[in-house]
Amino acid sequence: MLGGGSGLGRVLSVGLARAGADVAPSGRRTSELSETARAIEALGRRSLRVPSDVLERASLEALLAEAVKAFGKVDILVCCQGRHQRKATLDVTDDEYAAVVDTNLTGTFRACQVFGRHMLERGYGRIVTVASLTSFVGFHEVTAYAASKAGVAGLTRQLAVEWGPRGVLVNAIAPGVFVTPMNRAVVEGTPRGQELLLRTPLKRFGVPEELVGPTVFLASEAASFVNGQILSVDGGFLASGVNQ
Repeated sequence: MLGGGSGLGRVLSVGLARAGADVAPSGRRTSELSETARAIEALGRRSLRVPSDVLERASLEALLAEAVKAFGKVDILVCCQGRHQRKATLDVTDDEYAAVVDTNLTGTFRACQVFGRHMLERGYGRIVTVASLTSFVGFHEVTAYAASKAGVAGLTRQLAVEWGPRGVLVNAIAPGVFVTPMNRAVVEGTPRGQELLLRTPLKRFGVPEELVGPTVFLASEAASFVNGQILSVDGGFLASGVNQ
């Protein structure tokens, strides 16, 4: 689980463990990984405490090696790392744009390459990427983020077409608005948050645990004929037109 130390990644890590998986949460902050690992182990599952950074291929290769050493194989990869920025497009610098895209899109590509090779050699794997509402529609002043998440959707479909016939299924979840430390200041008690609620037929933000079921489904044998799909978990946001 990349990005498994905190936020949605921690919730998904624990959720997969509750569903019966041994889970290796990974990210840049070792202290956060330890907290997640303890929660996994408290459920009777095995875990690891191996940091990694999707910007550094060598760290992903080291994570894979440690996971294989501990568990014998890796069946599931969830790419939940993320970086967000809200800024007027004309003010975004090259470095800022590159930082968001490299984490969200290129980082996902790197991880899929590293772990996908192992899965393809075994002829089995489940990869779950994390897309976004901005994979489908435009949001105000988040150009770099939206571009990266549109790219994740495209990457997911490309890998599904190439790797699905070889036993590695690649799908994505596209969360609606879930309040996390990364977006709390943007959506809670703000005009932007009010607009998002207006556009969401369920009239509330998502609870992180509501992403567990869809992720477990895509990572399981129940999804054995699901490939190249982007499963929106958004309270009806993308289906919404006029709500009143």
